[in-house]
Amino acid sequence: MALYAVGDLQGCLDPLKQLLDRVRFDPAQDRLWLVGDLVNRGPQSLECLRFVRDLGSAATCVLGNHDLHLLAVHAGLHRVRRKDTLTPVLQAGDRDELMDWLRHRPILHHDAQAGWTLVHAGLTPQWDRATALACAQEFHTVMRGPQGLDLLRRMYGDEPDRWDPGLQGWPRLRFITNAFTRLRYCTRDGRMDMEHKSAPAQAPPHLIPWYAHPERATRGERIVFGHWSTLGCHRGDGVLSLDTGCVWGAHMTLARLDTPEPEIIQVPCRGHQRPG
Repeated sequence: MALYAVGDLQGCLDPLKQLLDRVRFDPAQDRLWLVGDLVNRGPQSLECLRFVRDLGSAATCVLGNHDLHLLAVHAGLHRVRRKDTLTPVLQAGDRDELMDWLRHRPILHHDAQAGWTLVHAGLTPQWDRATALACAQEFHTVMRGPQGLDLLRRMYGDEPDRWDPGLQGWPRLRFITNAFTRLRYCTRDGRMDMEHKSAPAQAPPHLIPWYAHPERATRGERIVFGHWSTLGCHRGDGVLSLDTGCVWGAHMTLARLDTPEPEIIQVPCRGHQRPG
């Protein structure tokens, strides 16, 4: 059995199929991890959802910020944005079934046997693995329960920006959602910064990538994530980032994880959006 992880699809299914053909992916015995953001900005959001869903137990996908946005739009809690390409999903005859499937995806996946943790964006420096798992379970309980729509309604916003175990209610859940699905940088005192999206070489000096923060409690863990296209394929600090900007015309990246070192395969992508 081989274990693969792939970067953000964002509605780009054809490059994923090319990668799976390259490695002769067999859903009967291989496993595929997806870092989230299956949808939006690219032309095949509906097809991406159906394809990943139909892989069944062969695929594990965590929720990304674009996936949550789709759920909120479908529920009538948020409006479609200018660059969104979600209309085919919203008009599909099976949209309700797809949204129910998407709502039940995890926000974090940890595989002790493989020795890897899968998230969309990151983990705030104050969280160790046990805290991250507990916070993910809090999110899952609410998202999959009768208050799921309330969570989608209240998740928007950048505050609070620093973890405090005493956080309660919707502020606590908003922080948890932001950490897992939007995080890139932290300040030196451990606050999440949601504004800057540039590569680390262009970041203001007071910001540190979450994975390089000196107070990071998950040092020693192996974490695979996406979300950060300007970072690209980064290996180091115990992490592997796989969002290499397919929807922007760069590459889609697949990594084999059940090897001593991740084996990276990329295919070029047609650009469907322009940055900015």
